Amino acid sequence: MNHTPETGGRSSRVTGRLLILQVIVLSLLATLGGRLWFLQIRNGQQYSQEAVSNHIRPVLVPAVRGEILDANGMPLADNSTQLVVSVSRTALLQQQDGGKAVLGRLAQVLGMSPTEVHDKVRLCDAVTPQPCWNGSPYQPIPVTEQATAQQAMQIMERREDFPGVTADPTAVRQYPGPAGANAAQLLGYLSPVTQDEINAATNAEGKSAYAASDQVGRAGLESVYDTQLRGQPGVDNLEVDNLGRVIGSAGQSAASPGNDIVTSIDARIQGIAEQQLQQALVTLRKTWDTVTKENFKADSGAVIVMDVHTGRVIAMASAPTYNPNIWTGGISEKDYAALTNANSDFPLLNRAIQGQSAPGSTFKVVSTSGAINAGYTYSDTFPCTSSMMIGGREFKNFEGENFGMINLSKALEVSCDTVFYNIAYQQWMKDGGTRPTHPADWLYKAAHQFGLGQATGIDLPAEVAGRVPDRAWHDAYYAEMKNTWCQQAASGKNDYLTQIAREDCTDFATLRAGDEVNYAIGQGDTLVTPIQMARIYSALANGGTLYKPEIAKAVVTPTGKLVQNIAPVVQGRLPDTQRTLQYIDAATAGVVTEGTAAWKFAGWPQDKIQLHAKTGTAEVVGKQTTSWFDTYTKDYAVVMTISQGGTGSGGAGPAVRNIYNALYGIQADNSIDPKKALLPTPQTALPTFAPSGIVEQATALQQNDLRAAAVQQAEASVPAVTVSAPGSSLPFAAGPGPLFALAPERREGA
Repeated sequence: MNHTPETGGRSSRVTGRLLILQVIVLSLLATLGGRLWFLQIRNGQQYSQEAVSNHIRPVLVPAVRGEILDANGMPLADNSTQLVVSVSRTALLQQQDGGKAVLGRLAQVLGMSPTEVHDKVRLCDAVTPQPCWNGSPYQPIPVTEQATAQQAMQIMERREDFPGVTADPTAVRQYPGPAGANAAQLLGYLSPVTQDEINAATNAEGKSAYAASDQVGRAGLESVYDTQLRGQPGVDNLEVDNLGRVIGSAGQSAASPGNDIVTSIDARIQGIAEQQLQQALVTLRKTWDTVTKENFKADSGAVIVMDVHTGRVIAMASAPTYNPNIWTGGISEKDYAALTNANSDFPLLNRAIQGQSAPGSTFKVVSTSGAINAGYTYSDTFPCTSSMMIGGREFKNFEGENFGMINLSKALEVSCDTVFYNIAYQQWMKDGGTRPTHPADWLYKAAHQFGLGQATGIDLPAEVAGRVPDRAWHDAYYAEMKNTWCQQAASGKNDYLTQIAREDCTDFATLRAGDEVNYAIGQGDTLVTPIQMARIYSALANGGTLYKPEIAKAVVTPTGKLVQNIAPVVQGRLPDTQRTLQYIDAATAGVVTEGTAAWKFAGWPQDKIQLHAKTGTAEVVGKQTTSWFDTYTKDYAVVMTISQGGTGSGGAGPAVRNIYNALYGIQADNSIDPKKALLPTPQTALPTFAPSGIVEQATALQQNDLRAAAVQQAEASVPAVTVSAPGSSLPFAAGPGPLFALAPERREGA
């Protein structure tokens, strides 16, 4: 037996294992080297950029919002510099107590509760209620925008007690109200952007046009021209460590301010229009209504001054109104409730474009056009009786007037209802009565040709369209309301509304005789807005052209360079010949000298400034009548309406006259002083801007004390008062103006 050790075989096995191990190690080293080459050389730049960006936090720097200017360059909406106290969350988190002590000291300086300050700087999420911060956590969070200089000094002189707290001057939106021009509903307001809006404005790359801390226009011009006013925000790139603490800056880009909007609004005329509308409401609430045996409620109203040659709005007022500055810095719950509760009469509503009501006799210019196009002549006469029977129902002339046989022109002048009842009934019969075949519907066609039943397209949001109650509307509305009417008709009651429901349940889909005769005098189911009537009366003044109502004239840079000119837009023409327009002109001029407005326009210088007018008193079930007064000269149309305000000339006549007095410089003795005329002809040119961006003529007007000039032209005779809409807790100014009363004289037709 051989006992020699087998060392050779064992050694070869070990050597083989070492070789395999070496191969494995070399493979691993090669793989690691390849990976390092891939990371550091092949894609090194990419990963280097990602590493850098991982500790960079971009913070948006808001752009200064552009101004909204009147026609003379006076700012209707601009920005004031206010001391804003802000807190850095990053600095707070570096404190041992998370910043609790700092916020407590800050609350004491600002006169706020610690809870209130804490809530303002906490971050918003799905469960955190307002107030909270909706912006970047790295951005300074404003605690108050109304800090005093003394509070700012306390904070800045004791920096060791207020780490991360700053007090800096910041641009804050304000509405200065030049010449007393409140213009709240016209201008609108700002409020924080919502998450839905941020998502809707997000592009394919995931970037949104809005930042979470943005303020956006919510109504009025602020809303329509938000993009132009907004500007481009800058970016401040902050370096942060792995704990999210700011350690430095990686550069920044400056914000670009927004552009300015130049409007056709004249602040002087706007202030007077607002003051006169409010004074009319105040006076009417002290005036006895002989029909309802109580004072007029005069709960709301609107007035528009329009350039008849372009459709541009010179002034637009709505009442009740409010102070638009209550939105600055965020509106309180108390103020918001006061604006929206049922007792407020809803001052957020712009009644010039959103208030719709029956137009009463101001609609008769439309019916006159339809009648002439239907074949009636300028010389045809009709009986103006105190009443007439149609379908077993008596239709009365307003206050029972009887003028005998008169033509259409005289019927307009004295506002005779029965003449238009007669024409409407004849047309209804010609169209086939309750069994029409191919109805011409001249009176309804005229309303559509005058632009009624559709929005005018004015550059303001949420305009309503009104209503022309033609056959198509009757069909559609009957289908919608049939079940409701028929249920009420079967209730067994016999009150007025149930009687109407019983009739409507049976035959509302059929255009009945009563529907058409009521329609002819602007009653029944007809609804219009003040802006629609201002456009119609402007077209009567300019020869028949229907312009799109507009407020903005141009977009300019902060230095005054023109970005966009907003030219007048022609939308159509009235369906009338020049002869018909002259015929209506003569009738509406007669309204002022001999007709239903003559008692309020005694001594008017008609030979120098020919004024045309149509009064309207629209009846409303369960309420006092609506006052309408629609007027025009060769340059301007002025339309005023007052809900529950009585007759057209009685309720609105004196206020409209005072607006014209200011425009043309008409004095108390009815003479004309050109030096005191605020705007004898419409302004067409844009303001002149100095190289600095300051408007030259606006500065001059400010130095001349605009408000004093406006009050003087409004024939002031009583001291200023402060009033509120019925049930409203929000005061609004009613400047000096004449206290006029309704005389117990003959009122115009309905």
